Amino acid sequence: MPVKSLSSSVRTWPDAREVEAAVRAWSRRIAAAHPEVLRVGYFGSYARGDWGVGSDLDVVIVVARSDRPFISRAARWPIEELPVPADVLVYTREEWERIDPDSRFGRILREEVRWVWEREKATPEGSSPETSASDPQTQGGERWSSSR
Repeated sequence: MPVKSLSSSVRTWPDAREVEAAVRAWSRRIAAAHPEVLRVGYFGSYARGDWGVGSDLDVVIVVARSDRPFISRAARWPIEELPVPADVLVYTREEWERIDPDSRFGRILREEVRWVWEREKATPEGSSPETSASDPQTQGGERWSSSR
């Protein structure tokens, strides 16, 4: 969260680099604790670069499956660990794939989501599945891949 300077009444707000580093680290932690997590990304003002003091972070998590209704899924994730207020949308893979890419929201997601964590898609023969901390932006190929 924003912090108050000891010598001033002005609060400082984390910049985009700090927020992205924090969401990357947070993504790795939640994915390690929740094997159903497939991808984590963010969109909105931080992804567009027009964030400012008071901006929140819009996070999208894609999971393999969930027994919970969409509206109650976000409560499960420890967003208080992020440096700015956050809104979280949690989609199952099936729900994510059903989003109409030509709808207004579908276009926003397609154009803005910056994927910061993605579970590896394939496991080479003879090795075990592991998570990827690499930048999935460069991996492409899957629906909703961002070109950033």
